Amino acid sequence: MKTFKTFILILIACSVNVHAQNITPNQQVTIDSLLKLINNPKSHDTTKINARSQFGELNMIYRLSFWDSISNDCDAIIKQKPTQAVKLSILKMQAAAINNLGVISSHQGTQEATIKYFEKGLEINQQIDNKKGVAELLENIGAIYKDQGRIVDALGFFNKSLVISESINDKKRIASTYNRIAQINAHQGDTKTALKNFDKSIALHTEIDNQEGIAGCMANIATIYKDYGDPNFNNLNENRLNQGNKKALEYYLKSLEIYERLGKKHSIATVLSNIGSIYNAHGDPTCTLPKEECLKKGKEIALIYSHQSLKLREELGDNKGIASSLINLAYLNYNIRKLNEAEKYGLQGLKMSQNIGLPENVRNAAFLLSKVYEAKNGESQSLEMYKLHVLMRDSLNNQTTEKAALIQETQFEYEKQKVLDDAKNDKLLAIEQQEKEKQKIIAYATGFGLLLVVVFLFFVFNRLRITKKQKNIIEEQKDVVEHAHQELSEKNKEITDSIQYAKRIQNAILPPDKLVKEYLHESFILYRPKDIVAGDFYWMEHRNGKVLFAAADCTGHGVPGAMVSVVCNNALNRSVREHNIITPGEILNKTREIVVTEFEKSDDEVKDGMDIALCSIEGNNLEYAGANNPLWIIRNNELIEIKANKQPIGKFDNPEPYTTHQVALQKGDTIYIFSDGYVDQFGGQKGKKLKTPAFRELLLSIQDKSMAEQKQIIDSKFINWKGDIDQVDDICVIGVRV
Repeated sequence: MKTFKTFILILIACSVNVHAQNITPNQQVTIDSLLKLINNPKSHDTTKINARSQFGELNMIYRLSFWDSISNDCDAIIKQKPTQAVKLSILKMQAAAINNLGVISSHQGTQEATIKYFEKGLEINQQIDNKKGVAELLENIGAIYKDQGRIVDALGFFNKSLVISESINDKKRIASTYNRIAQINAHQGDTKTALKNFDKSIALHTEIDNQEGIAGCMANIATIYKDYGDPNFNNLNENRLNQGNKKALEYYLKSLEIYERLGKKHSIATVLSNIGSIYNAHGDPTCTLPKEECLKKGKEIALIYSHQSLKLREELGDNKGIASSLINLAYLNYNIRKLNEAEKYGLQGLKMSQNIGLPENVRNAAFLLSKVYEAKNGESQSLEMYKLHVLMRDSLNNQTTEKAALIQETQFEYEKQKVLDDAKNDKLLAIEQQEKEKQKIIAYATGFGLLLVVVFLFFVFNRLRITKKQKNIIEEQKDVVEHAHQELSEKNKEITDSIQYAKRIQNAILPPDKLVKEYLHESFILYRPKDIVAGDFYWMEHRNGKVLFAAADCTGHGVPGAMVSVVCNNALNRSVREHNIITPGEILNKTREIVVTEFEKSDDEVKDGMDIALCSIEGNNLEYAGANNPLWIIRNNELIEIKANKQPIGKFDNPEPYTTHQVALQKGDTIYIFSDGYVDQFGGQKGKKLKTPAFRELLLSIQDKSMAEQKQIIDSKFINWKGDIDQVDDICVIGVRV
């Protein structure tokens, strides 16, 4: 009986998630009553534990010792060897208490201890097959890794959490995880994907009326508008930034209103800090004074918001938040030229961020301090801080982040589909077993009936039995055919959906339009995959003042071609980013080496690879190297062709180094690189290939057009030429005007 009472008390305690809220007068009366029970020496032990648990809930205890004692109470009950059902429930409650220990430890900034708590809680939940608890702990661990800048690990834990949450239809956890993933999308600059994931999260939070979740998403959407401007404006201009900050302020204020109503002090502090940053950077939007006066007024308001945020975080003991507020205050004071205050807050924030292990905060603080010391003529100190800033920046922007995001997202789809297939198979097995039981019952009944009438109606019944058997066989065959047809339709849809999702993943490796337009102002890219995914791809990189761009054609098309394109794209990235090669011929040499090495890992002989045309532009100097694909330059209505090496990127007998060609560009020159898909297309009245001469004449005929008009004309020509004939290959054409 005592074990059962203690179990109920721990159940009450562990149902409390660590949070902060305002205490109402009625709650204060309850707190006073609980304190009397706790301090009364005549109170029974179980009564005291119960009172202590309720007191922790109402009084917002943020002490490790409180939840640690709850975990120890769970251990004590387990040692009494309760029934298996009670033991499982106690372990579930202990895992919840350990989760709260991890949350408190995270707020205090002790990251290593936080991970240990979460891993211990995860182990218990896995032991008792508590999928909801497992999903929560996986998300919490991912959040810690995200704060530490370990994006690869963070994505892995978030996707695992999402798979489990969707398998049990835990909408609150699904919404929370989409919110986490969207934050990483935003951090990587993929604002469109981030906003889509935030919309998914808000829709789920709204469905279950989770106001805190809605507020969190609104705050995160506001941050996107603040950092990237309004995406409805194509160019990153002043209008885009101004409109973005107005929307950001609207979202922050809506979020703040919800958090204040719920009494969520941690979240209030974060939103106050973010509102302050808007006022600091863009002034007071309600101000009607001259622009300089509005900016000055905005910085004063920003200081007020930032100090309010810091005060709340100090009250809560939120070391991570305190570190962020200190660095924010350092920036604010630097902007109003209070250099000593900026140095003081900056050093405090830097030291706290280093102790906690927050690389992004360290990067921001180091950059600010380098500017402060530069203004104070402390050259050596400024250089030291700038080196620290660069070190942390490079660490956070490691190239493996994008590759890992691609791999993790693909793995998530695989695991998600596996969970759904397993559940479907279990259901089919259960139905099959039920059918077998029914058949047994029918057989027994038929046998009994036969026994009764066999003497009188032997011949008649024999005929009826045969007829019935034939009918059953026909019906069963009909059911089998219908079932097979349904399964085939479902599998076809699943495969199509998977390939559609693979297209999203492949698009992630292509350079975004804004990056292309930033470095190649007068240009176009015509990209037409034959199937949903493609073997063709285009590539761009900016290094040491050079703009590198390429049009690549990998072996095959569709899914096989897309898989080869991922390997080849990664090889190009590694050649430039890891090996710091910026000469086209040398890039292709290193890329071939990496591709051949990757494919040689297979037990089977793999001869796949790619043809490519790779250019580098710096001022009026162009460098080109090609594998089977040439470079065309049109100058004064004459076409200059620079031929490629006749060897692919891949395994090749007697390979030679790729040649780097150098060309001095002139004003008005137009550059074209392309795959062979355009000229190989069948069409026209006789159904023949378009061929290279016709493509050359087309390009020469449109030199008086803008690059946007050229793209439209080339695309229209292709569609008209193709007519009703299927597209035979992927198409990639890049044009650049000097």
